[in-house]
Amino acid sequence: MANNYLIVVDMQHDFVSGALGTPEAQAIVADAAAYVRDFEGTVVFTKDTHEEGYLETQEGRNLPVVHCVRDTPGWELVPELEEVRAERGALVFEKPTFGSVQLVWWLAEENDAEPIDSIELIGLCTDICVVSNALLIKAHFPEIPVRVNSALCAGVTPSSHDAALTTMKSCQVEVR
Repeated sequence: MANNYLIVVDMQHDFVSGALGTPEAQAIVADAAAYVRDFEGTVVFTKDTHEEGYLETQEGRNLPVVHCVRDTPGWELVPELEEVRAERGALVFEKPTFGSVQLVWWLAEENDAEPIDSIELIGLCTDICVVSNALLIKAHFPEIPVRVNSALCAGVTPSSHDAALTTMKSCQVEVR
């Protein structure tokens, strides 16, 4: 059996219907939950995680919209994805920035224990956290196929979503 991994990036209230929500993000929730439920392999989630004082951080100064503050409703996974995460007992990696180095380290340990056949990413936002994690993972694992399911991602805008997909393709991430 193949050793495949699925990374579900930041499917949190604030990116779906909260402070930074978009109609495009709302539109992928049900399909993303169904995809995760049926995925054959290991599933892990990331959660954008900020602390009080977010606006004083570099990210907060550049994106002055308070979002995904730990232990607030906006920080939680949307119910459809939380339900699937709980059913699968999937790990969650909290990340204070766009990409998760801890996730890459964990994947390296997993790969050392049993070689990974593929890594796929879905989630939000294509143009910030999905692209950041995809490029971190691809840089660390240049010989493992890294894929992004574009139909199960949404960007800040449709044009920035498309631009991120183009960037990932140019870095040999398979975009489907």
